[in-house]
Amino acid sequence: MKNIDSTSHVTGKSIYLDDIPILQGTLYGAVLDSPIGHGEVVAIDYSEALAMDGVAYILTHEDIPGENQIGGIIPDEELFAEKEVHFQGQPIALILAESEHIAFEARKLVKMKFTEKEVITDPREARAKGRLIIPPRTFSLGNTAAAWAQCAHIFEGTAQTNGQEHLYIETQGAYAVPMENGHIRLSSSTQGPTQVQRTAARVLGVGMHRIEVDVVRLGGGFGGKEDQATPWGVMAALGAFVLNQPIKVVLHRLDDMRMTGKRHPYSSDYKIGLSEELKIIAYEATFHQNAGASADLSPAVMERTLFHATNSYFVPNVEVTAYSCKTNLPPNTAFRGFGGPQGMFVIEAALAHAARELGVEKCILQKKNLLKNGDSFPYGQIADGVGLSQIWEDLEAKFDLKAVEARVQEFNAQHEDRKKGFSLMPVTFGISFTKTPMNQARALVHIYSDGSVGVSTGAVEMGQGVNTKMLQIAAQMFSLNPSRVKLESTNTTRVANTSPSAASATSDLNGKALQKACQALQERLKNCAARHWGVTSADISLKEERIWVKGKATDMSWDQLVDMAFLARIALTENGHYATPIIHFDKTIEKGHPFAYHVFGLALTEVTLDCIRGTYEFDSVKIVHDFGKSMNTAVDTGQIEGGLVQGIGWMTMEELSYDQAGKLRSNSLSTYKIPDIYAVPGEILIEAFETEGTEMAILKSKAVGEPPLMYGMGAFFAIESALRAFNPDFESTYDAPFTPEKVLMGLYQSSQP
Repeated sequence: MKNIDSTSHVTGKSIYLDDIPILQGTLYGAVLDSPIGHGEVVAIDYSEALAMDGVAYILTHEDIPGENQIGGIIPDEELFAEKEVHFQGQPIALILAESEHIAFEARKLVKMKFTEKEVITDPREARAKGRLIIPPRTFSLGNTAAAWAQCAHIFEGTAQTNGQEHLYIETQGAYAVPMENGHIRLSSSTQGPTQVQRTAARVLGVGMHRIEVDVVRLGGGFGGKEDQATPWGVMAALGAFVLNQPIKVVLHRLDDMRMTGKRHPYSSDYKIGLSEELKIIAYEATFHQNAGASADLSPAVMERTLFHATNSYFVPNVEVTAYSCKTNLPPNTAFRGFGGPQGMFVIEAALAHAARELGVEKCILQKKNLLKNGDSFPYGQIADGVGLSQIWEDLEAKFDLKAVEARVQEFNAQHEDRKKGFSLMPVTFGISFTKTPMNQARALVHIYSDGSVGVSTGAVEMGQGVNTKMLQIAAQMFSLNPSRVKLESTNTTRVANTSPSAASATSDLNGKALQKACQALQERLKNCAARHWGVTSADISLKEERIWVKGKATDMSWDQLVDMAFLARIALTENGHYATPIIHFDKTIEKGHPFAYHVFGLALTEVTLDCIRGTYEFDSVKIVHDFGKSMNTAVDTGQIEGGLVQGIGWMTMEELSYDQAGKLRSNSLSTYKIPDIYAVPGEILIEAFETEGTEMAILKSKAVGEPPLMYGMGAFFAIESALRAFNPDFESTYDAPFTPEKVLMGLYQSSQP
């Protein structure tokens, strides 16, 4: 099935937040934010702004009837700053006016005075000063202290990964409409409708039942709207509550970039030890996560860094520790991979360092240390369903790795000012929310009396094709033409207490809940048909909108069966609930079985480097990926291509820059570069790894949202390979992104003091 939104997308008919018809009396909000990185509020003068024609009201913390608190994991973030500001871009007030233009003009008239305080932007400095979001956490396996004596080779170093701007096409926004009896209907561009609902209720001091959050679709999310869509939705709801008027808040692109958090930058240390046979004996790493000014999702992101710290390798002795460091930057947040990529990069850097010192290809070390079934992850889960060795062999055969190596060597021997390089990037990524209670979902299914079907789930469509997959499941379960199934918007009144659409678990959780609802309805209909035909329900089957009895088609249609069930007063509505079995994790001992399953894969990246300019082109990326049994290869392939290119962007050109005062310098699309058509690989080839899949995945079709991003890390090490072919003295600092400026400096780096 093709993506059900494709036609409406390309014809401009898809409904996003800004397409919702505006009601009469709607006011528009402009967020007043802190111009300094850290300080105490001395005075704020709103008088000129309030006097401006068309300005209706200015919301501040004084208007909040409930709690001035939007922190999720830790209650440490005010909706509107009261006495102190902690980052440039922190919301202080919401100016409400008859038009966006008036609101933004009025914002310029507000006068603010602060007593400035020390600004910290570096996570290592924050740790040294004891500024931590939560206490550090450590995952361990074996005994590294004793293992170092067994190592023939030991290498130590540092690795840096910068943040990444989400740059969703649709900026953050919400539209709140007051309803009868103090209820508010809130349209929000959010991955987490329940989080917006829960937080709005807390701030307004009302029950969650008074806040209805509705989401049709997002124009991109990538994690940036998992928690960080919340404040704008709450501000709109607060305005509707205070003024009893519709309130619309949509951030300007520059405001969005300045005020919102990004992928967490990490500064990390590593130590790796290998045997004479090049097997990893011991590995230690310390991760300094730049959390920003408040917790947001940083504790959970940090945890997933630890879960993925050894990537695709078995290491018998591991000790990895992470610090969530509080700085004066916007609170950093979820981003595709959710801390996993930052952990993986460090061990990949450690292996690249070891390979350079030992004079061997990095891929030799990688292949020798791949995970196998029965190996233990540092967090206690036993590896199962691992196909890494077979995937590696498949890639070697399908894409002729020996020929690639020979082609690269031949090219480099013939060219002085251009060099080629290649890398292999294995990926092992766990699927589930690592907070066990979040692994639950519900689905509501109506079979209407004319035989058509309505489906509501907690899944948010944000371009990943989840609605297409949900529709496929319902149509398949009832054996209906897909045109007879309607996917409703995601709505907290229809489906309550949802987990956010995140962690690559959306299709699994919501799809399995939908399956359960459809199965219950299917069984009722079969029982109804069985009574009519005088057989058992086991003798009844539904095929292509007809009723079959004992393997033979009857003259009864789906519509007739539904009508018969309706007249017999059989319930044609069902609510399905699914909670992932098996998974558990005990934080007191940092051990458990947190993931339903893992996704595996391997990418071969080839690059050509211009050694005069420091620029590079990616010739190809060839991937063998573990889809399980893909239920929609077109959707899944699109996710791999998009994730790969987003990962390449993070590794090569997307360079966030803050100054010492905490001001974002890369604050526009002229100063922050993302991949365009000229930056993507010339060729992307994706081969499916043949496997039976897993029952833990919906229809055995494995999650595909986040794992492909990690393939993009191969870009960094392919560039490094090409650079070293030109300058053998180059010693990498493993500082991503590997921009052309850094490459140019490395090309002419000298080993001489």
